[in-house]
Amino acid sequence: MLIPSEQDFAQAVALWREWNGRINVISRKDEDNIFAHHILHSLAIAQYLEMYYPSATGSFLDVGCGGGFPGIPLAMVMPEAKFTLCDSIGKKVRVAQAVADGLGLKNVECVNARVESLQGQWDWIVSRAVTSLENFYPWVKGRFRNSILYLKGGDINSEIAALQRKFHIPDANIRTWRIDSWLKDEYFAEKYVIEISRTDL
Repeated sequence: MLIPSEQDFAQAVALWREWNGRINVISRKDEDNIFAHHILHSLAIAQYLEMYYPSATGSFLDVGCGGGFPGIPLAMVMPEAKFTLCDSIGKKVRVAQAVADGLGLKNVECVNARVESLQGQWDWIVSRAVTSLENFYPWVKGRFRNSILYLKGGDINSEIAALQRKFHIPDANIRTWRIDSWLKDEYFAEKYVIEISRTDL
């Protein structure tokens, strides 16, 4: 995992602030927390991969990327991986593409589409709480070679249980990791990376 310089992160924050002034993709009251609440939150997935899959690379699909989270921060620290960022709202994709271009990221492609319309498979699916797990899973089922890595907060146990019941996913295919075990900030209390691995292996 590459650790970008402070200057790279500062440039990313500046780009998101600039574009957020034109097209609102981050709450105005949260603009001062872009690094902590959005970039670092996204990088929890990279930290998770570093711990459990240290040689992970390949292709990533970010579903419901909004203005580029978690895909762009992940692309910054994983330059050897290829990231496809997908969102059904065109103005959000425009922001994500502009930030990626501004950072000179060659490993990012932004697509304005519903995920169900995309063709192909990816090694990993990533997303940041775009909907319930129960709703999300059928959008990407059969589209990933390794796992889904989903950022989610709150009462995840009931949501995971509903997912498992509906799609017959065994306990062995679910793993949760508390982000505040890495980032010691109360903002990350009750925030998790949820991994859902393939059930047909």
